[in-house]
Amino acid sequence: MSEKPLISRQILFGNPDKAGVQLSPDGRWISYIAPLEGVLNIWVAPRGHLDKAEPVTRDTGRGIRSYNWAYTNQHILYIQDQDGDENWAVYQVDIETGNRLALTPEKGVHASISKMSPVRPHEVVLSINDRVPELHDLYLVDLVSGSKTLLMENEGFAGFVVDDIFDVRFAFRSTPDGGGHYLKYEHDKWAPFLEISPEDVLTTSLLGFNKEKDALYITDSRDRNTSALMIMDMVSRETKLLSDNKLADINDIIFHPTDKTVLAAAANYDRKQWHFLSDEVEKDFDLLATLQDGDVEVISQTQDNLNWIVAFLRDDGPVAYYDYDRSIKKATFLFTNRQALEGVPLQKMHPVLIKSRDNMTLVSYLTLPRHVDQGQTGKPTEPVPLILDVHGGPRARDSWGYNPLHQWLSDRGYAVLSVNYRSSTGFGKNFINAGNGEWARKMHDDLLDAKDWAVSRGITTEEAVCIFGGSYGGYATLVGLAMTPDSFACGIDIVGPSNLLTLIHSIPPYWKPVLDIMKVMLGVDPETEEGQQILKERSPLTYHENIKKPLLIGQGANDPRVKQAESDQIVAALKSRNIPVTYAFYPNEGHGFARPENRLSFYAVMEAFLAQHLGGHFEPVGEDLEGVSLELREGSELIKNIASPSALQRSTLSCSG
Repeated sequence: MSEKPLISRQILFGNPDKAGVQLSPDGRWISYIAPLEGVLNIWVAPRGHLDKAEPVTRDTGRGIRSYNWAYTNQHILYIQDQDGDENWAVYQVDIETGNRLALTPEKGVHASISKMSPVRPHEVVLSINDRVPELHDLYLVDLVSGSKTLLMENEGFAGFVVDDIFDVRFAFRSTPDGGGHYLKYEHDKWAPFLEISPEDVLTTSLLGFNKEKDALYITDSRDRNTSALMIMDMVSRETKLLSDNKLADINDIIFHPTDKTVLAAAANYDRKQWHFLSDEVEKDFDLLATLQDGDVEVISQTQDNLNWIVAFLRDDGPVAYYDYDRSIKKATFLFTNRQALEGVPLQKMHPVLIKSRDNMTLVSYLTLPRHVDQGQTGKPTEPVPLILDVHGGPRARDSWGYNPLHQWLSDRGYAVLSVNYRSSTGFGKNFINAGNGEWARKMHDDLLDAKDWAVSRGITTEEAVCIFGGSYGGYATLVGLAMTPDSFACGIDIVGPSNLLTLIHSIPPYWKPVLDIMKVMLGVDPETEEGQQILKERSPLTYHENIKKPLLIGQGANDPRVKQAESDQIVAALKSRNIPVTYAFYPNEGHGFARPENRLSFYAVMEAFLAQHLGGHFEPVGEDLEGVSLELREGSELIKNIASPSALQRSTLSCSG
């Protein structure tokens, strides 16, 4: 093991000091998520008096990761599931009394917040599938008493648009061809309003109304490639362009909280770019840009829009939060999200544009170890092992900014390359739709092309690349090792599907309203014999006997999207042929590892796996396997330097006793 000092996994992957910073609508309170006895909870302080912060929740499980202020300025709403099952319940906590109230059933039901409004501050519209698991009805819920009234019964819709007075105005329904249409609700019945083709369904949507409610804001890719921000007249249906970008979709919008006007809109190609529709807001951003390096994000606004919480995002440092008073143009530093990272020598993330074999541009991000990139140029002095980091979704994307995986792996001596392959979002409808029907085909070719690009530029060598990812990224890992078995030195799969047939037939029931859209993405109808044959041909399980390189699999027992069977079946198939595999299983996790102790334990295993098979630096396990729910069900002996047998035994017994 090298004498090189390493950045601790705990610093990179443990709980943040503070995150999710918000102002109450009236600006009297500031809130954030921070650990309480090691578990993330919501804290509240009088604005300007952070020293008086107190926890208003006391979760002891997986922690709280998102919340919203109610317009009462006294209540906070948050969601919580059971050990990763994603049956989210909605809770209300009174910041003055500390009382917590469950607003939805706490088990076996999936709920979400659909609408809050300053016009009706003591009520909220919730979406709940308690009547039919496949469909979410809308309920009007009293925040104080918890009483609820049915607002709209769902007749087969995937979603609704509700206005500020809680009138249900539109509903979205997918169509058999994979497109969809919005219907308008008037005179107690639904009428056609807006047809959307399959090509536009992911990049065109209704956002909400202007203040007068005579016009709709819409992101729109019809008759164009990238999704633009438009405003549509409700009577004439004519649209007016507000903001667009020729290379990327509009993906962030700042509205005035009460005037409902658009102040700024942003698109993200390789870096985020703002387009300002307000001269005053542009001046605010110019002033904020003088405070420190990083991309400026407005993450919270008071109802009068005079006070903002601003975050500065960097690629080589923690997020810095400021309280910005627009009335006097004064920004007050609050804190960073991870104080232990301040002053730590982190690496720059370099946007790179990679051409696929059919000439598509793959916007990607490269981070290099310091010892081969002292000048932070993105051009190494010698090749090093590479981790090809494949994002999940697949309809998601990687972006520039601080990435703990990039920092961790580059610190251990690896180059890291994150690739936005076809089907990734944000780059226009043509790029998304180019992935339809291309699972384990052109989508995988993009990853192979990215690997070849890195080899051709001396970043790595042909035989020193590991493919790694979660969800779809885990599937891509299994595809890489089973269907292109000579392309990668090893693979790491977190909650990746191994069999597309069993995946599609085990999706959560509330996904069924958009099943037609999923069929277009996969390029088949799984109910037909032909479709089933194609899905079998695209499933890594079908080719498991080809796997010959080291494989690490991580799985949560309660994952509702990629069920435990997806990992179990490929592990069993490999065992039946005496093909080595390491299987890390977590009984109290879902689609990924939310508990910090579980996350740290998996990365300890992963770090040992990479050190053994690619030769990078390795931080001793220390206490990262103590008291966690990890079960190394297969292959612990394949990771020679992970821990002593007694430590492995203690970690396993901790979850079964």
